[in-house]
Amino acid sequence: MPSNFWLIAQREYLTRVKKRSFLIMTLLVPLIVAAFGFFIVKIATSDNDTQDVVQVLDMSGQNLGARLISTKQMQFKPVQGPLETVKKDYLKSEDDGLLHLPAGLSLEAPRGVQLFAKGNVSIRKQQAVETALDKLFSEDKMRASGLSQEKLDALKTNIDVAGINLDETGKEKSNNALATSGIAYALALLIYLFIFMYGVQIMRGVGEEKSSRIMEVMLSSVKPFDLMMGKIVGIAAVGLTQFLLWGILSVGATTAVTALFADKLAATAKTETAANPGGTERAAGVSGGAEVASADAAAAPDPAAAVSERFSVFKALRGLPLGMIVFGFVIYFLGGYLLYGALFGAIGAAVDDQTDTQQFMFPITMPLILSYIIGVSVILRNPDGPVAFWMSMIPFTSPIAMVIRLPFGVPVWQLALSITLLIVGFIGTVWVAARIYRVGVLMYGKKITYRELSKWLFYKG
Repeated sequence: MPSNFWLIAQREYLTRVKKRSFLIMTLLVPLIVAAFGFFIVKIATSDNDTQDVVQVLDMSGQNLGARLISTKQMQFKPVQGPLETVKKDYLKSEDDGLLHLPAGLSLEAPRGVQLFAKGNVSIRKQQAVETALDKLFSEDKMRASGLSQEKLDALKTNIDVAGINLDETGKEKSNNALATSGIAYALALLIYLFIFMYGVQIMRGVGEEKSSRIMEVMLSSVKPFDLMMGKIVGIAAVGLTQFLLWGILSVGATTAVTALFADKLAATAKTETAANPGGTERAAGVSGGAEVASADAAAAPDPAAAVSERFSVFKALRGLPLGMIVFGFVIYFLGGYLLYGALFGAIGAAVDDQTDTQQFMFPITMPLILSYIIGVSVILRNPDGPVAFWMSMIPFTSPIAMVIRLPFGVPVWQLALSITLLIVGFIGTVWVAARIYRVGVLMYGKKITYRELSKWLFYKG
């Protein structure tokens, strides 16, 4: 590359990173991520700090209210009296709910149960009451059928289906479909946002320099192609710098939030483990012996370890083709940006007014938008299907389509073919953009149409 190219790229980079807006956005985004994570964790753990008190008016005649088991999150308090009187007393109290078990309530068809609350009945409160009643009715049905607790526990089954990927040689690799889909979605969103954000910056930067006539001075010593590519590469470096800083600061902020709530997260895991012991009870019921129960109890996961495992990024990455993902992401990240960046630069050079860019933006951005919509709705569900294959081969859609497929595993020949086509597509768009750019940057006061642009492609002057 000529020295002028690097001078232009350096100028674009230094001019933008020294702006106050760049520094503010670089610091603001990680703070927003940290604040968002803080409130999410705060909301998720806030339920453990409070205990709702629910009055229970049992008119069923089956002593259900007295047998409801209170938990750390909910305390059941039996009350007596006519329903209307109890409701009035409840409204005067500081309790959080009133549960009415009507007369004639049967095990076979438990209808008419009501939960009153001051204001709206929260989903959490309603689900907690339903869970407590389900457990109570299940125990009564068990007694009515003559089944013991051990036999009932033995009938319960929790099935956890492990996804295993088999390659062509028969080698097994574990697969977490949810984690894989989440990573694919995140990578696609990152590329989509990067291309749009910094592609528009290229277009506006070229347009501003053209309208201020700075372009005429620069073109006296720089070739149009060098000017265009220098601007594209310089802004790309700005974007990469910002994304790198965002990543480092966001990881640090997220780690700080997780450490801040470590005790509460451990308490949440401990509560869930206590509420659903599962494996120990079933093993004891099946074997009928204390040895198996003791072994399962000893093997029960520590709540703090469960939290660490749950919030660990490495669990989601386990079993994924990390080398292919990182390599492919970098290639499509840069290739997609350069391909679309050249076209955005051509638009900025072609028009005099930024309001005129809309008619040219639509056909350029439509493949990008469609690839994202189809990617997250179709390709995520079937990453090896024909739609996924062909969209990952077309240069205008492959930057998003292929990165969605990468976490699921892609044959090497498909990846190589897609990258080759992306490079060819990039060369083609750069040629088109350069032809438009060299004419458009010095064209003023003329309404540009698609027909006019097509003439510029073969302009010999």
